[in-house]
Amino acid sequence: MAGKRSEYSLGLLFGISSYVIWGLLPLYWPLLQPANALEIVAHRAVWTLVFCLMVLALTKQIYSTLQFVKNPKIMVVLLLSTVLISINWITYIWAVNHGHVVEAALGYYISPLVIIAFGIIILREKMRPLQWVSVAIAAFGVLVLTIDYGRLPWIALALALSWGSYGLVKKKLNLGAVEGITIETLISLLPYAGYLIFLGQQGSGSFGQSPGLTLLLISAGAVTAIPLLLFNGSTTRLPYSTIGLLQYITPTILFSIGVWVRHEAMPTARWIGFFLIWCALIALGVDLVRSSRTVDNRITEGK
Repeated sequence: MAGKRSEYSLGLLFGISSYVIWGLLPLYWPLLQPANALEIVAHRAVWTLVFCLMVLALTKQIYSTLQFVKNPKIMVVLLLSTVLISINWITYIWAVNHGHVVEAALGYYISPLVIIAFGIIILREKMRPLQWVSVAIAAFGVLVLTIDYGRLPWIALALALSWGSYGLVKKKLNLGAVEGITIETLISLLPYAGYLIFLGQQGSGSFGQSPGLTLLLISAGAVTAIPLLLFNGSTTRLPYSTIGLLQYITPTILFSIGVWVRHEAMPTARWIGFFLIWCALIALGVDLVRSSRTVDNRITEGK
């Protein structure tokens, strides 16, 4: 019993740490300016690959990971996931560095609802009553925010759709977090490295402009990989319902940074829209806990 508790506590520490780091990243990306979003994502991919290869070398998993490259079906899926995560990160960093942190938070708030929608439409999964309620409330909240913005919240929708699609694609693979991101960054190495070399030749690249900025650009690899490793450590130690509830830490920190650190505009209608999204997520959280308890009870009865 004590061993299970310590594993749970360690998983909780890993999970909270990963989501807090992800939430605090809007404080980090502006430090990389004047690099634009594409240049930052390019450096992130290149240095993440270097970091992951070091981790795989230490754990003696480089050879086993590279075996996946020989499988055409896996590589096609990873090519698609690489495109999706690139869209997600370019949109996210552009939003953060152009004063749209609150809208980025909205994207990650509604991504669980997008994942549910994908489950229904693509995987033919059945929705429970509370899930219907949460999706309906969230849809109304997005409508309110659309009216408030005077446009579709395209940043939020792009983030939610790309992240939800990425999760759906990765669900089809049986790859560890480090192995998956290593191959993804390997796939994207040629275009991103080529882009960075082009910037260097044009003299417009940020790398090498100053020791501090160069170090920060290199650190983007560790900043990307470390929370992913922590998250991977939490998923093996925590129930699915706990992971599902912890994921709201990141957009909550994003929202807080956008409103109280960046002082982004929050008119009354926008507060109402976010309040509706939060109500939808509370309903989704209650459903998650209930369904988890039902599964646990069935397992107990089966024993």
